Amino acid sequence: MVGKADVHAFLLEAVRLGGGTVLYASDAKRAPVYLGIQDTDGNRIGLMVYPFRITRKETRNRPVDEVRGQLRYGGEESWLEENHFVARDIAGVDTTLLLGVFPEGDLFLGLDPALYDPLPLGISVYAKDTQLEAVARDGWAVWERANHPGIRRAAPRAGEGLETMVGFQPHRLLDYARFERNASALGLDAPLRYAAATDAAKELLRGGTDQARHALEANFDLSARDILDIIQTRMRLEVAVKGGVAEHHLERLLRADPSIASVERLDQDAQPDFRVHLHDSAAVLIECKNASPERYANGDMKVEVQKTRATRDDPAGRLYRPDQFDVVAACLYSPTRNWSFRFIRTSRLERHAVHTDRLAATHRVDGRWASSLQQALGEP
Repeated sequence: MVGKADVHAFLLEAVRLGGGTVLYASDAKRAPVYLGIQDTDGNRIGLMVYPFRITRKETRNRPVDEVRGQLRYGGEESWLEENHFVARDIAGVDTTLLLGVFPEGDLFLGLDPALYDPLPLGISVYAKDTQLEAVARDGWAVWERANHPGIRRAAPRAGEGLETMVGFQPHRLLDYARFERNASALGLDAPLRYAAATDAAKELLRGGTDQARHALEANFDLSARDILDIIQTRMRLEVAVKGGVAEHHLERLLRADPSIASVERLDQDAQPDFRVHLHDSAAVLIECKNASPERYANGDMKVEVQKTRATRDDPAGRLYRPDQFDVVAACLYSPTRNWSFRFIRTSRLERHAVHTDRLAATHRVDGRWASSLQQALGEP
């Protein structure tokens, strides 16, 4: 594995892009590369990876619309003297991967390890540009490759004369490892392997158990974990996201309430957060706010009901008018660690001491606050 430090680094980066954490990685100079990984659900995954480099360069008598890699490890002398068997975990805990690595194209080509055991002295693997384009477009593509006899092998590696190849982008490495674990455990032949890989692609695109990459991950070119780390280390971002999460939980609560006929999220500046209709009632405007993690001396919770940004040349610019919404919903997560809410009519909230046409900035969440919207609306 001399000269494959970049291939090794590409593998480790792929784990990170897929949301995994590398707990252990063996040396880049030896094959297979052993990776101990923890995924986003806390599951431990062991991989034994045989990587080989994929490149694009013109070769005599070969088409120009393809890339090529060669499966070759070590010098010729050792290959003539003994077989080099593919490492396998007979207990089925660790999974073996045979991967073409194409850093310039930002993708991997996955081969069936069982077809290359023992490893050949040197065999070329090709992929067409149309196949690479499908990987770039969908993140995962499946195709068949013709399999021919060679000098040292009288019959093709795959009994059907075709083998299945799976191309995938780096953030799909752990998804491919799960696919390979199942395919190897079941001993799938080429046709069944093709069908299983195609089904896996459909499941990923549908957003099944192994979720398809979120649009924000693609747009930011970051994994979900990276995005969450950024949010956690930027105070204003975390505050903003916490507000959005509170609104999400409130929306679920409102939609589950049988007394409510419809719920409309109002995601616009200078607008409250929701408009809801109870059965046979007029619209009710609701503003969602997070309660403070600090309580009053007697244990009462408190919530700030004012705007995040001030208005230039307006000392009351951050304060709300009582007619801007009908109800305040206070999310109690910060002081209680539960996604629960208390509701109160705006008309029952105190006015600001100086700007009496505005609501006070901070309010005590006391016995006046109701545990449901309907109960709050029933109060005078």
